[in-house]
Amino acid sequence: MISEQMVPQLFGDEVCDRDGAKIGKVGQVYLDEKTGKPVWATVRTGLFGLKESFVPLEGASVDGETLRVAVTKDQVGDAPRMDAAGRLSSAEEQQLYAYYGLRYPEVPGPRQDRQGGRAKDGRMAADHGGRDHEAMTRSEERLKVGAETQETGRVRLRKYVVTEEQQVSVPVRHEEVRVEREPITEANRDQAMSGAEIREAEHEVTLHAEQPVVRTEAVPVERVRLAKETVTEEQTVSGQVRKEQIEVTEEQARDRRG
Repeated sequence: MISEQMVPQLFGDEVCDRDGAKIGKVGQVYLDEKTGKPVWATVRTGLFGLKESFVPLEGASVDGETLRVAVTKDQVGDAPRMDAAGRLSSAEEQQLYAYYGLRYPEVPGPRQDRQGGRAKDGRMAADHGGRDHEAMTRSEERLKVGAETQETGRVRLRKYVVTEEQQVSVPVRHEEVRVEREPITEANRDQAMSGAEIREAEHEVTLHAEQPVVRTEAVPVERVRLAKETVTEEQTVSGQVRKEQIEVTEEQARDRRG
């Protein structure tokens, strides 16, 4: 239930229908002339919020900055067009009640309006719920900003094989023949004189050498993983808002004497 104390916070709030579909923004709130209770609100719809449709506050509720009404979005869009800049006459209000299938409430008292209906004209609420008949309400739009999460991209890890040339110096050894000569001494005379005195002979020595051998082996060198972190930055947004201006025009009465 929407009370008169809740009216100031409604201006500019999001309006959703009974199924949760977004309709538009609250433009104005209309109060009952007799009881002062909020009975109607206008919803700004269209591409730039230039159209205003009346929606009943009967059965409506407030959830944060969202006004949830008890009718559907299509009903609001097809509602009778009324002038949202002033009072609702009884005839206009009866037309809205009939359209939404609501019971037009009885209002005690003998006074009737000029159309013959009940004296229950709806009046537009001031920003603070005031009831001064000589005051004019000035409204203006405010930017309501927020943030929503959107998917901007995806990152994946993919492993592939790259072949590259490497040059590595490897020490290798080989054998070489070196001729060593030693004189005949008493220590080696018997060994030196053990063969024939004069003959042909041949002696063979096998040489060895190391050759570099290349082979590969897989060695783990590091682990790579993906991690997400949240970075907060300031961004400037802009939008167009409308506001009403009030000017005072003073007219002097003509002197009718003479």
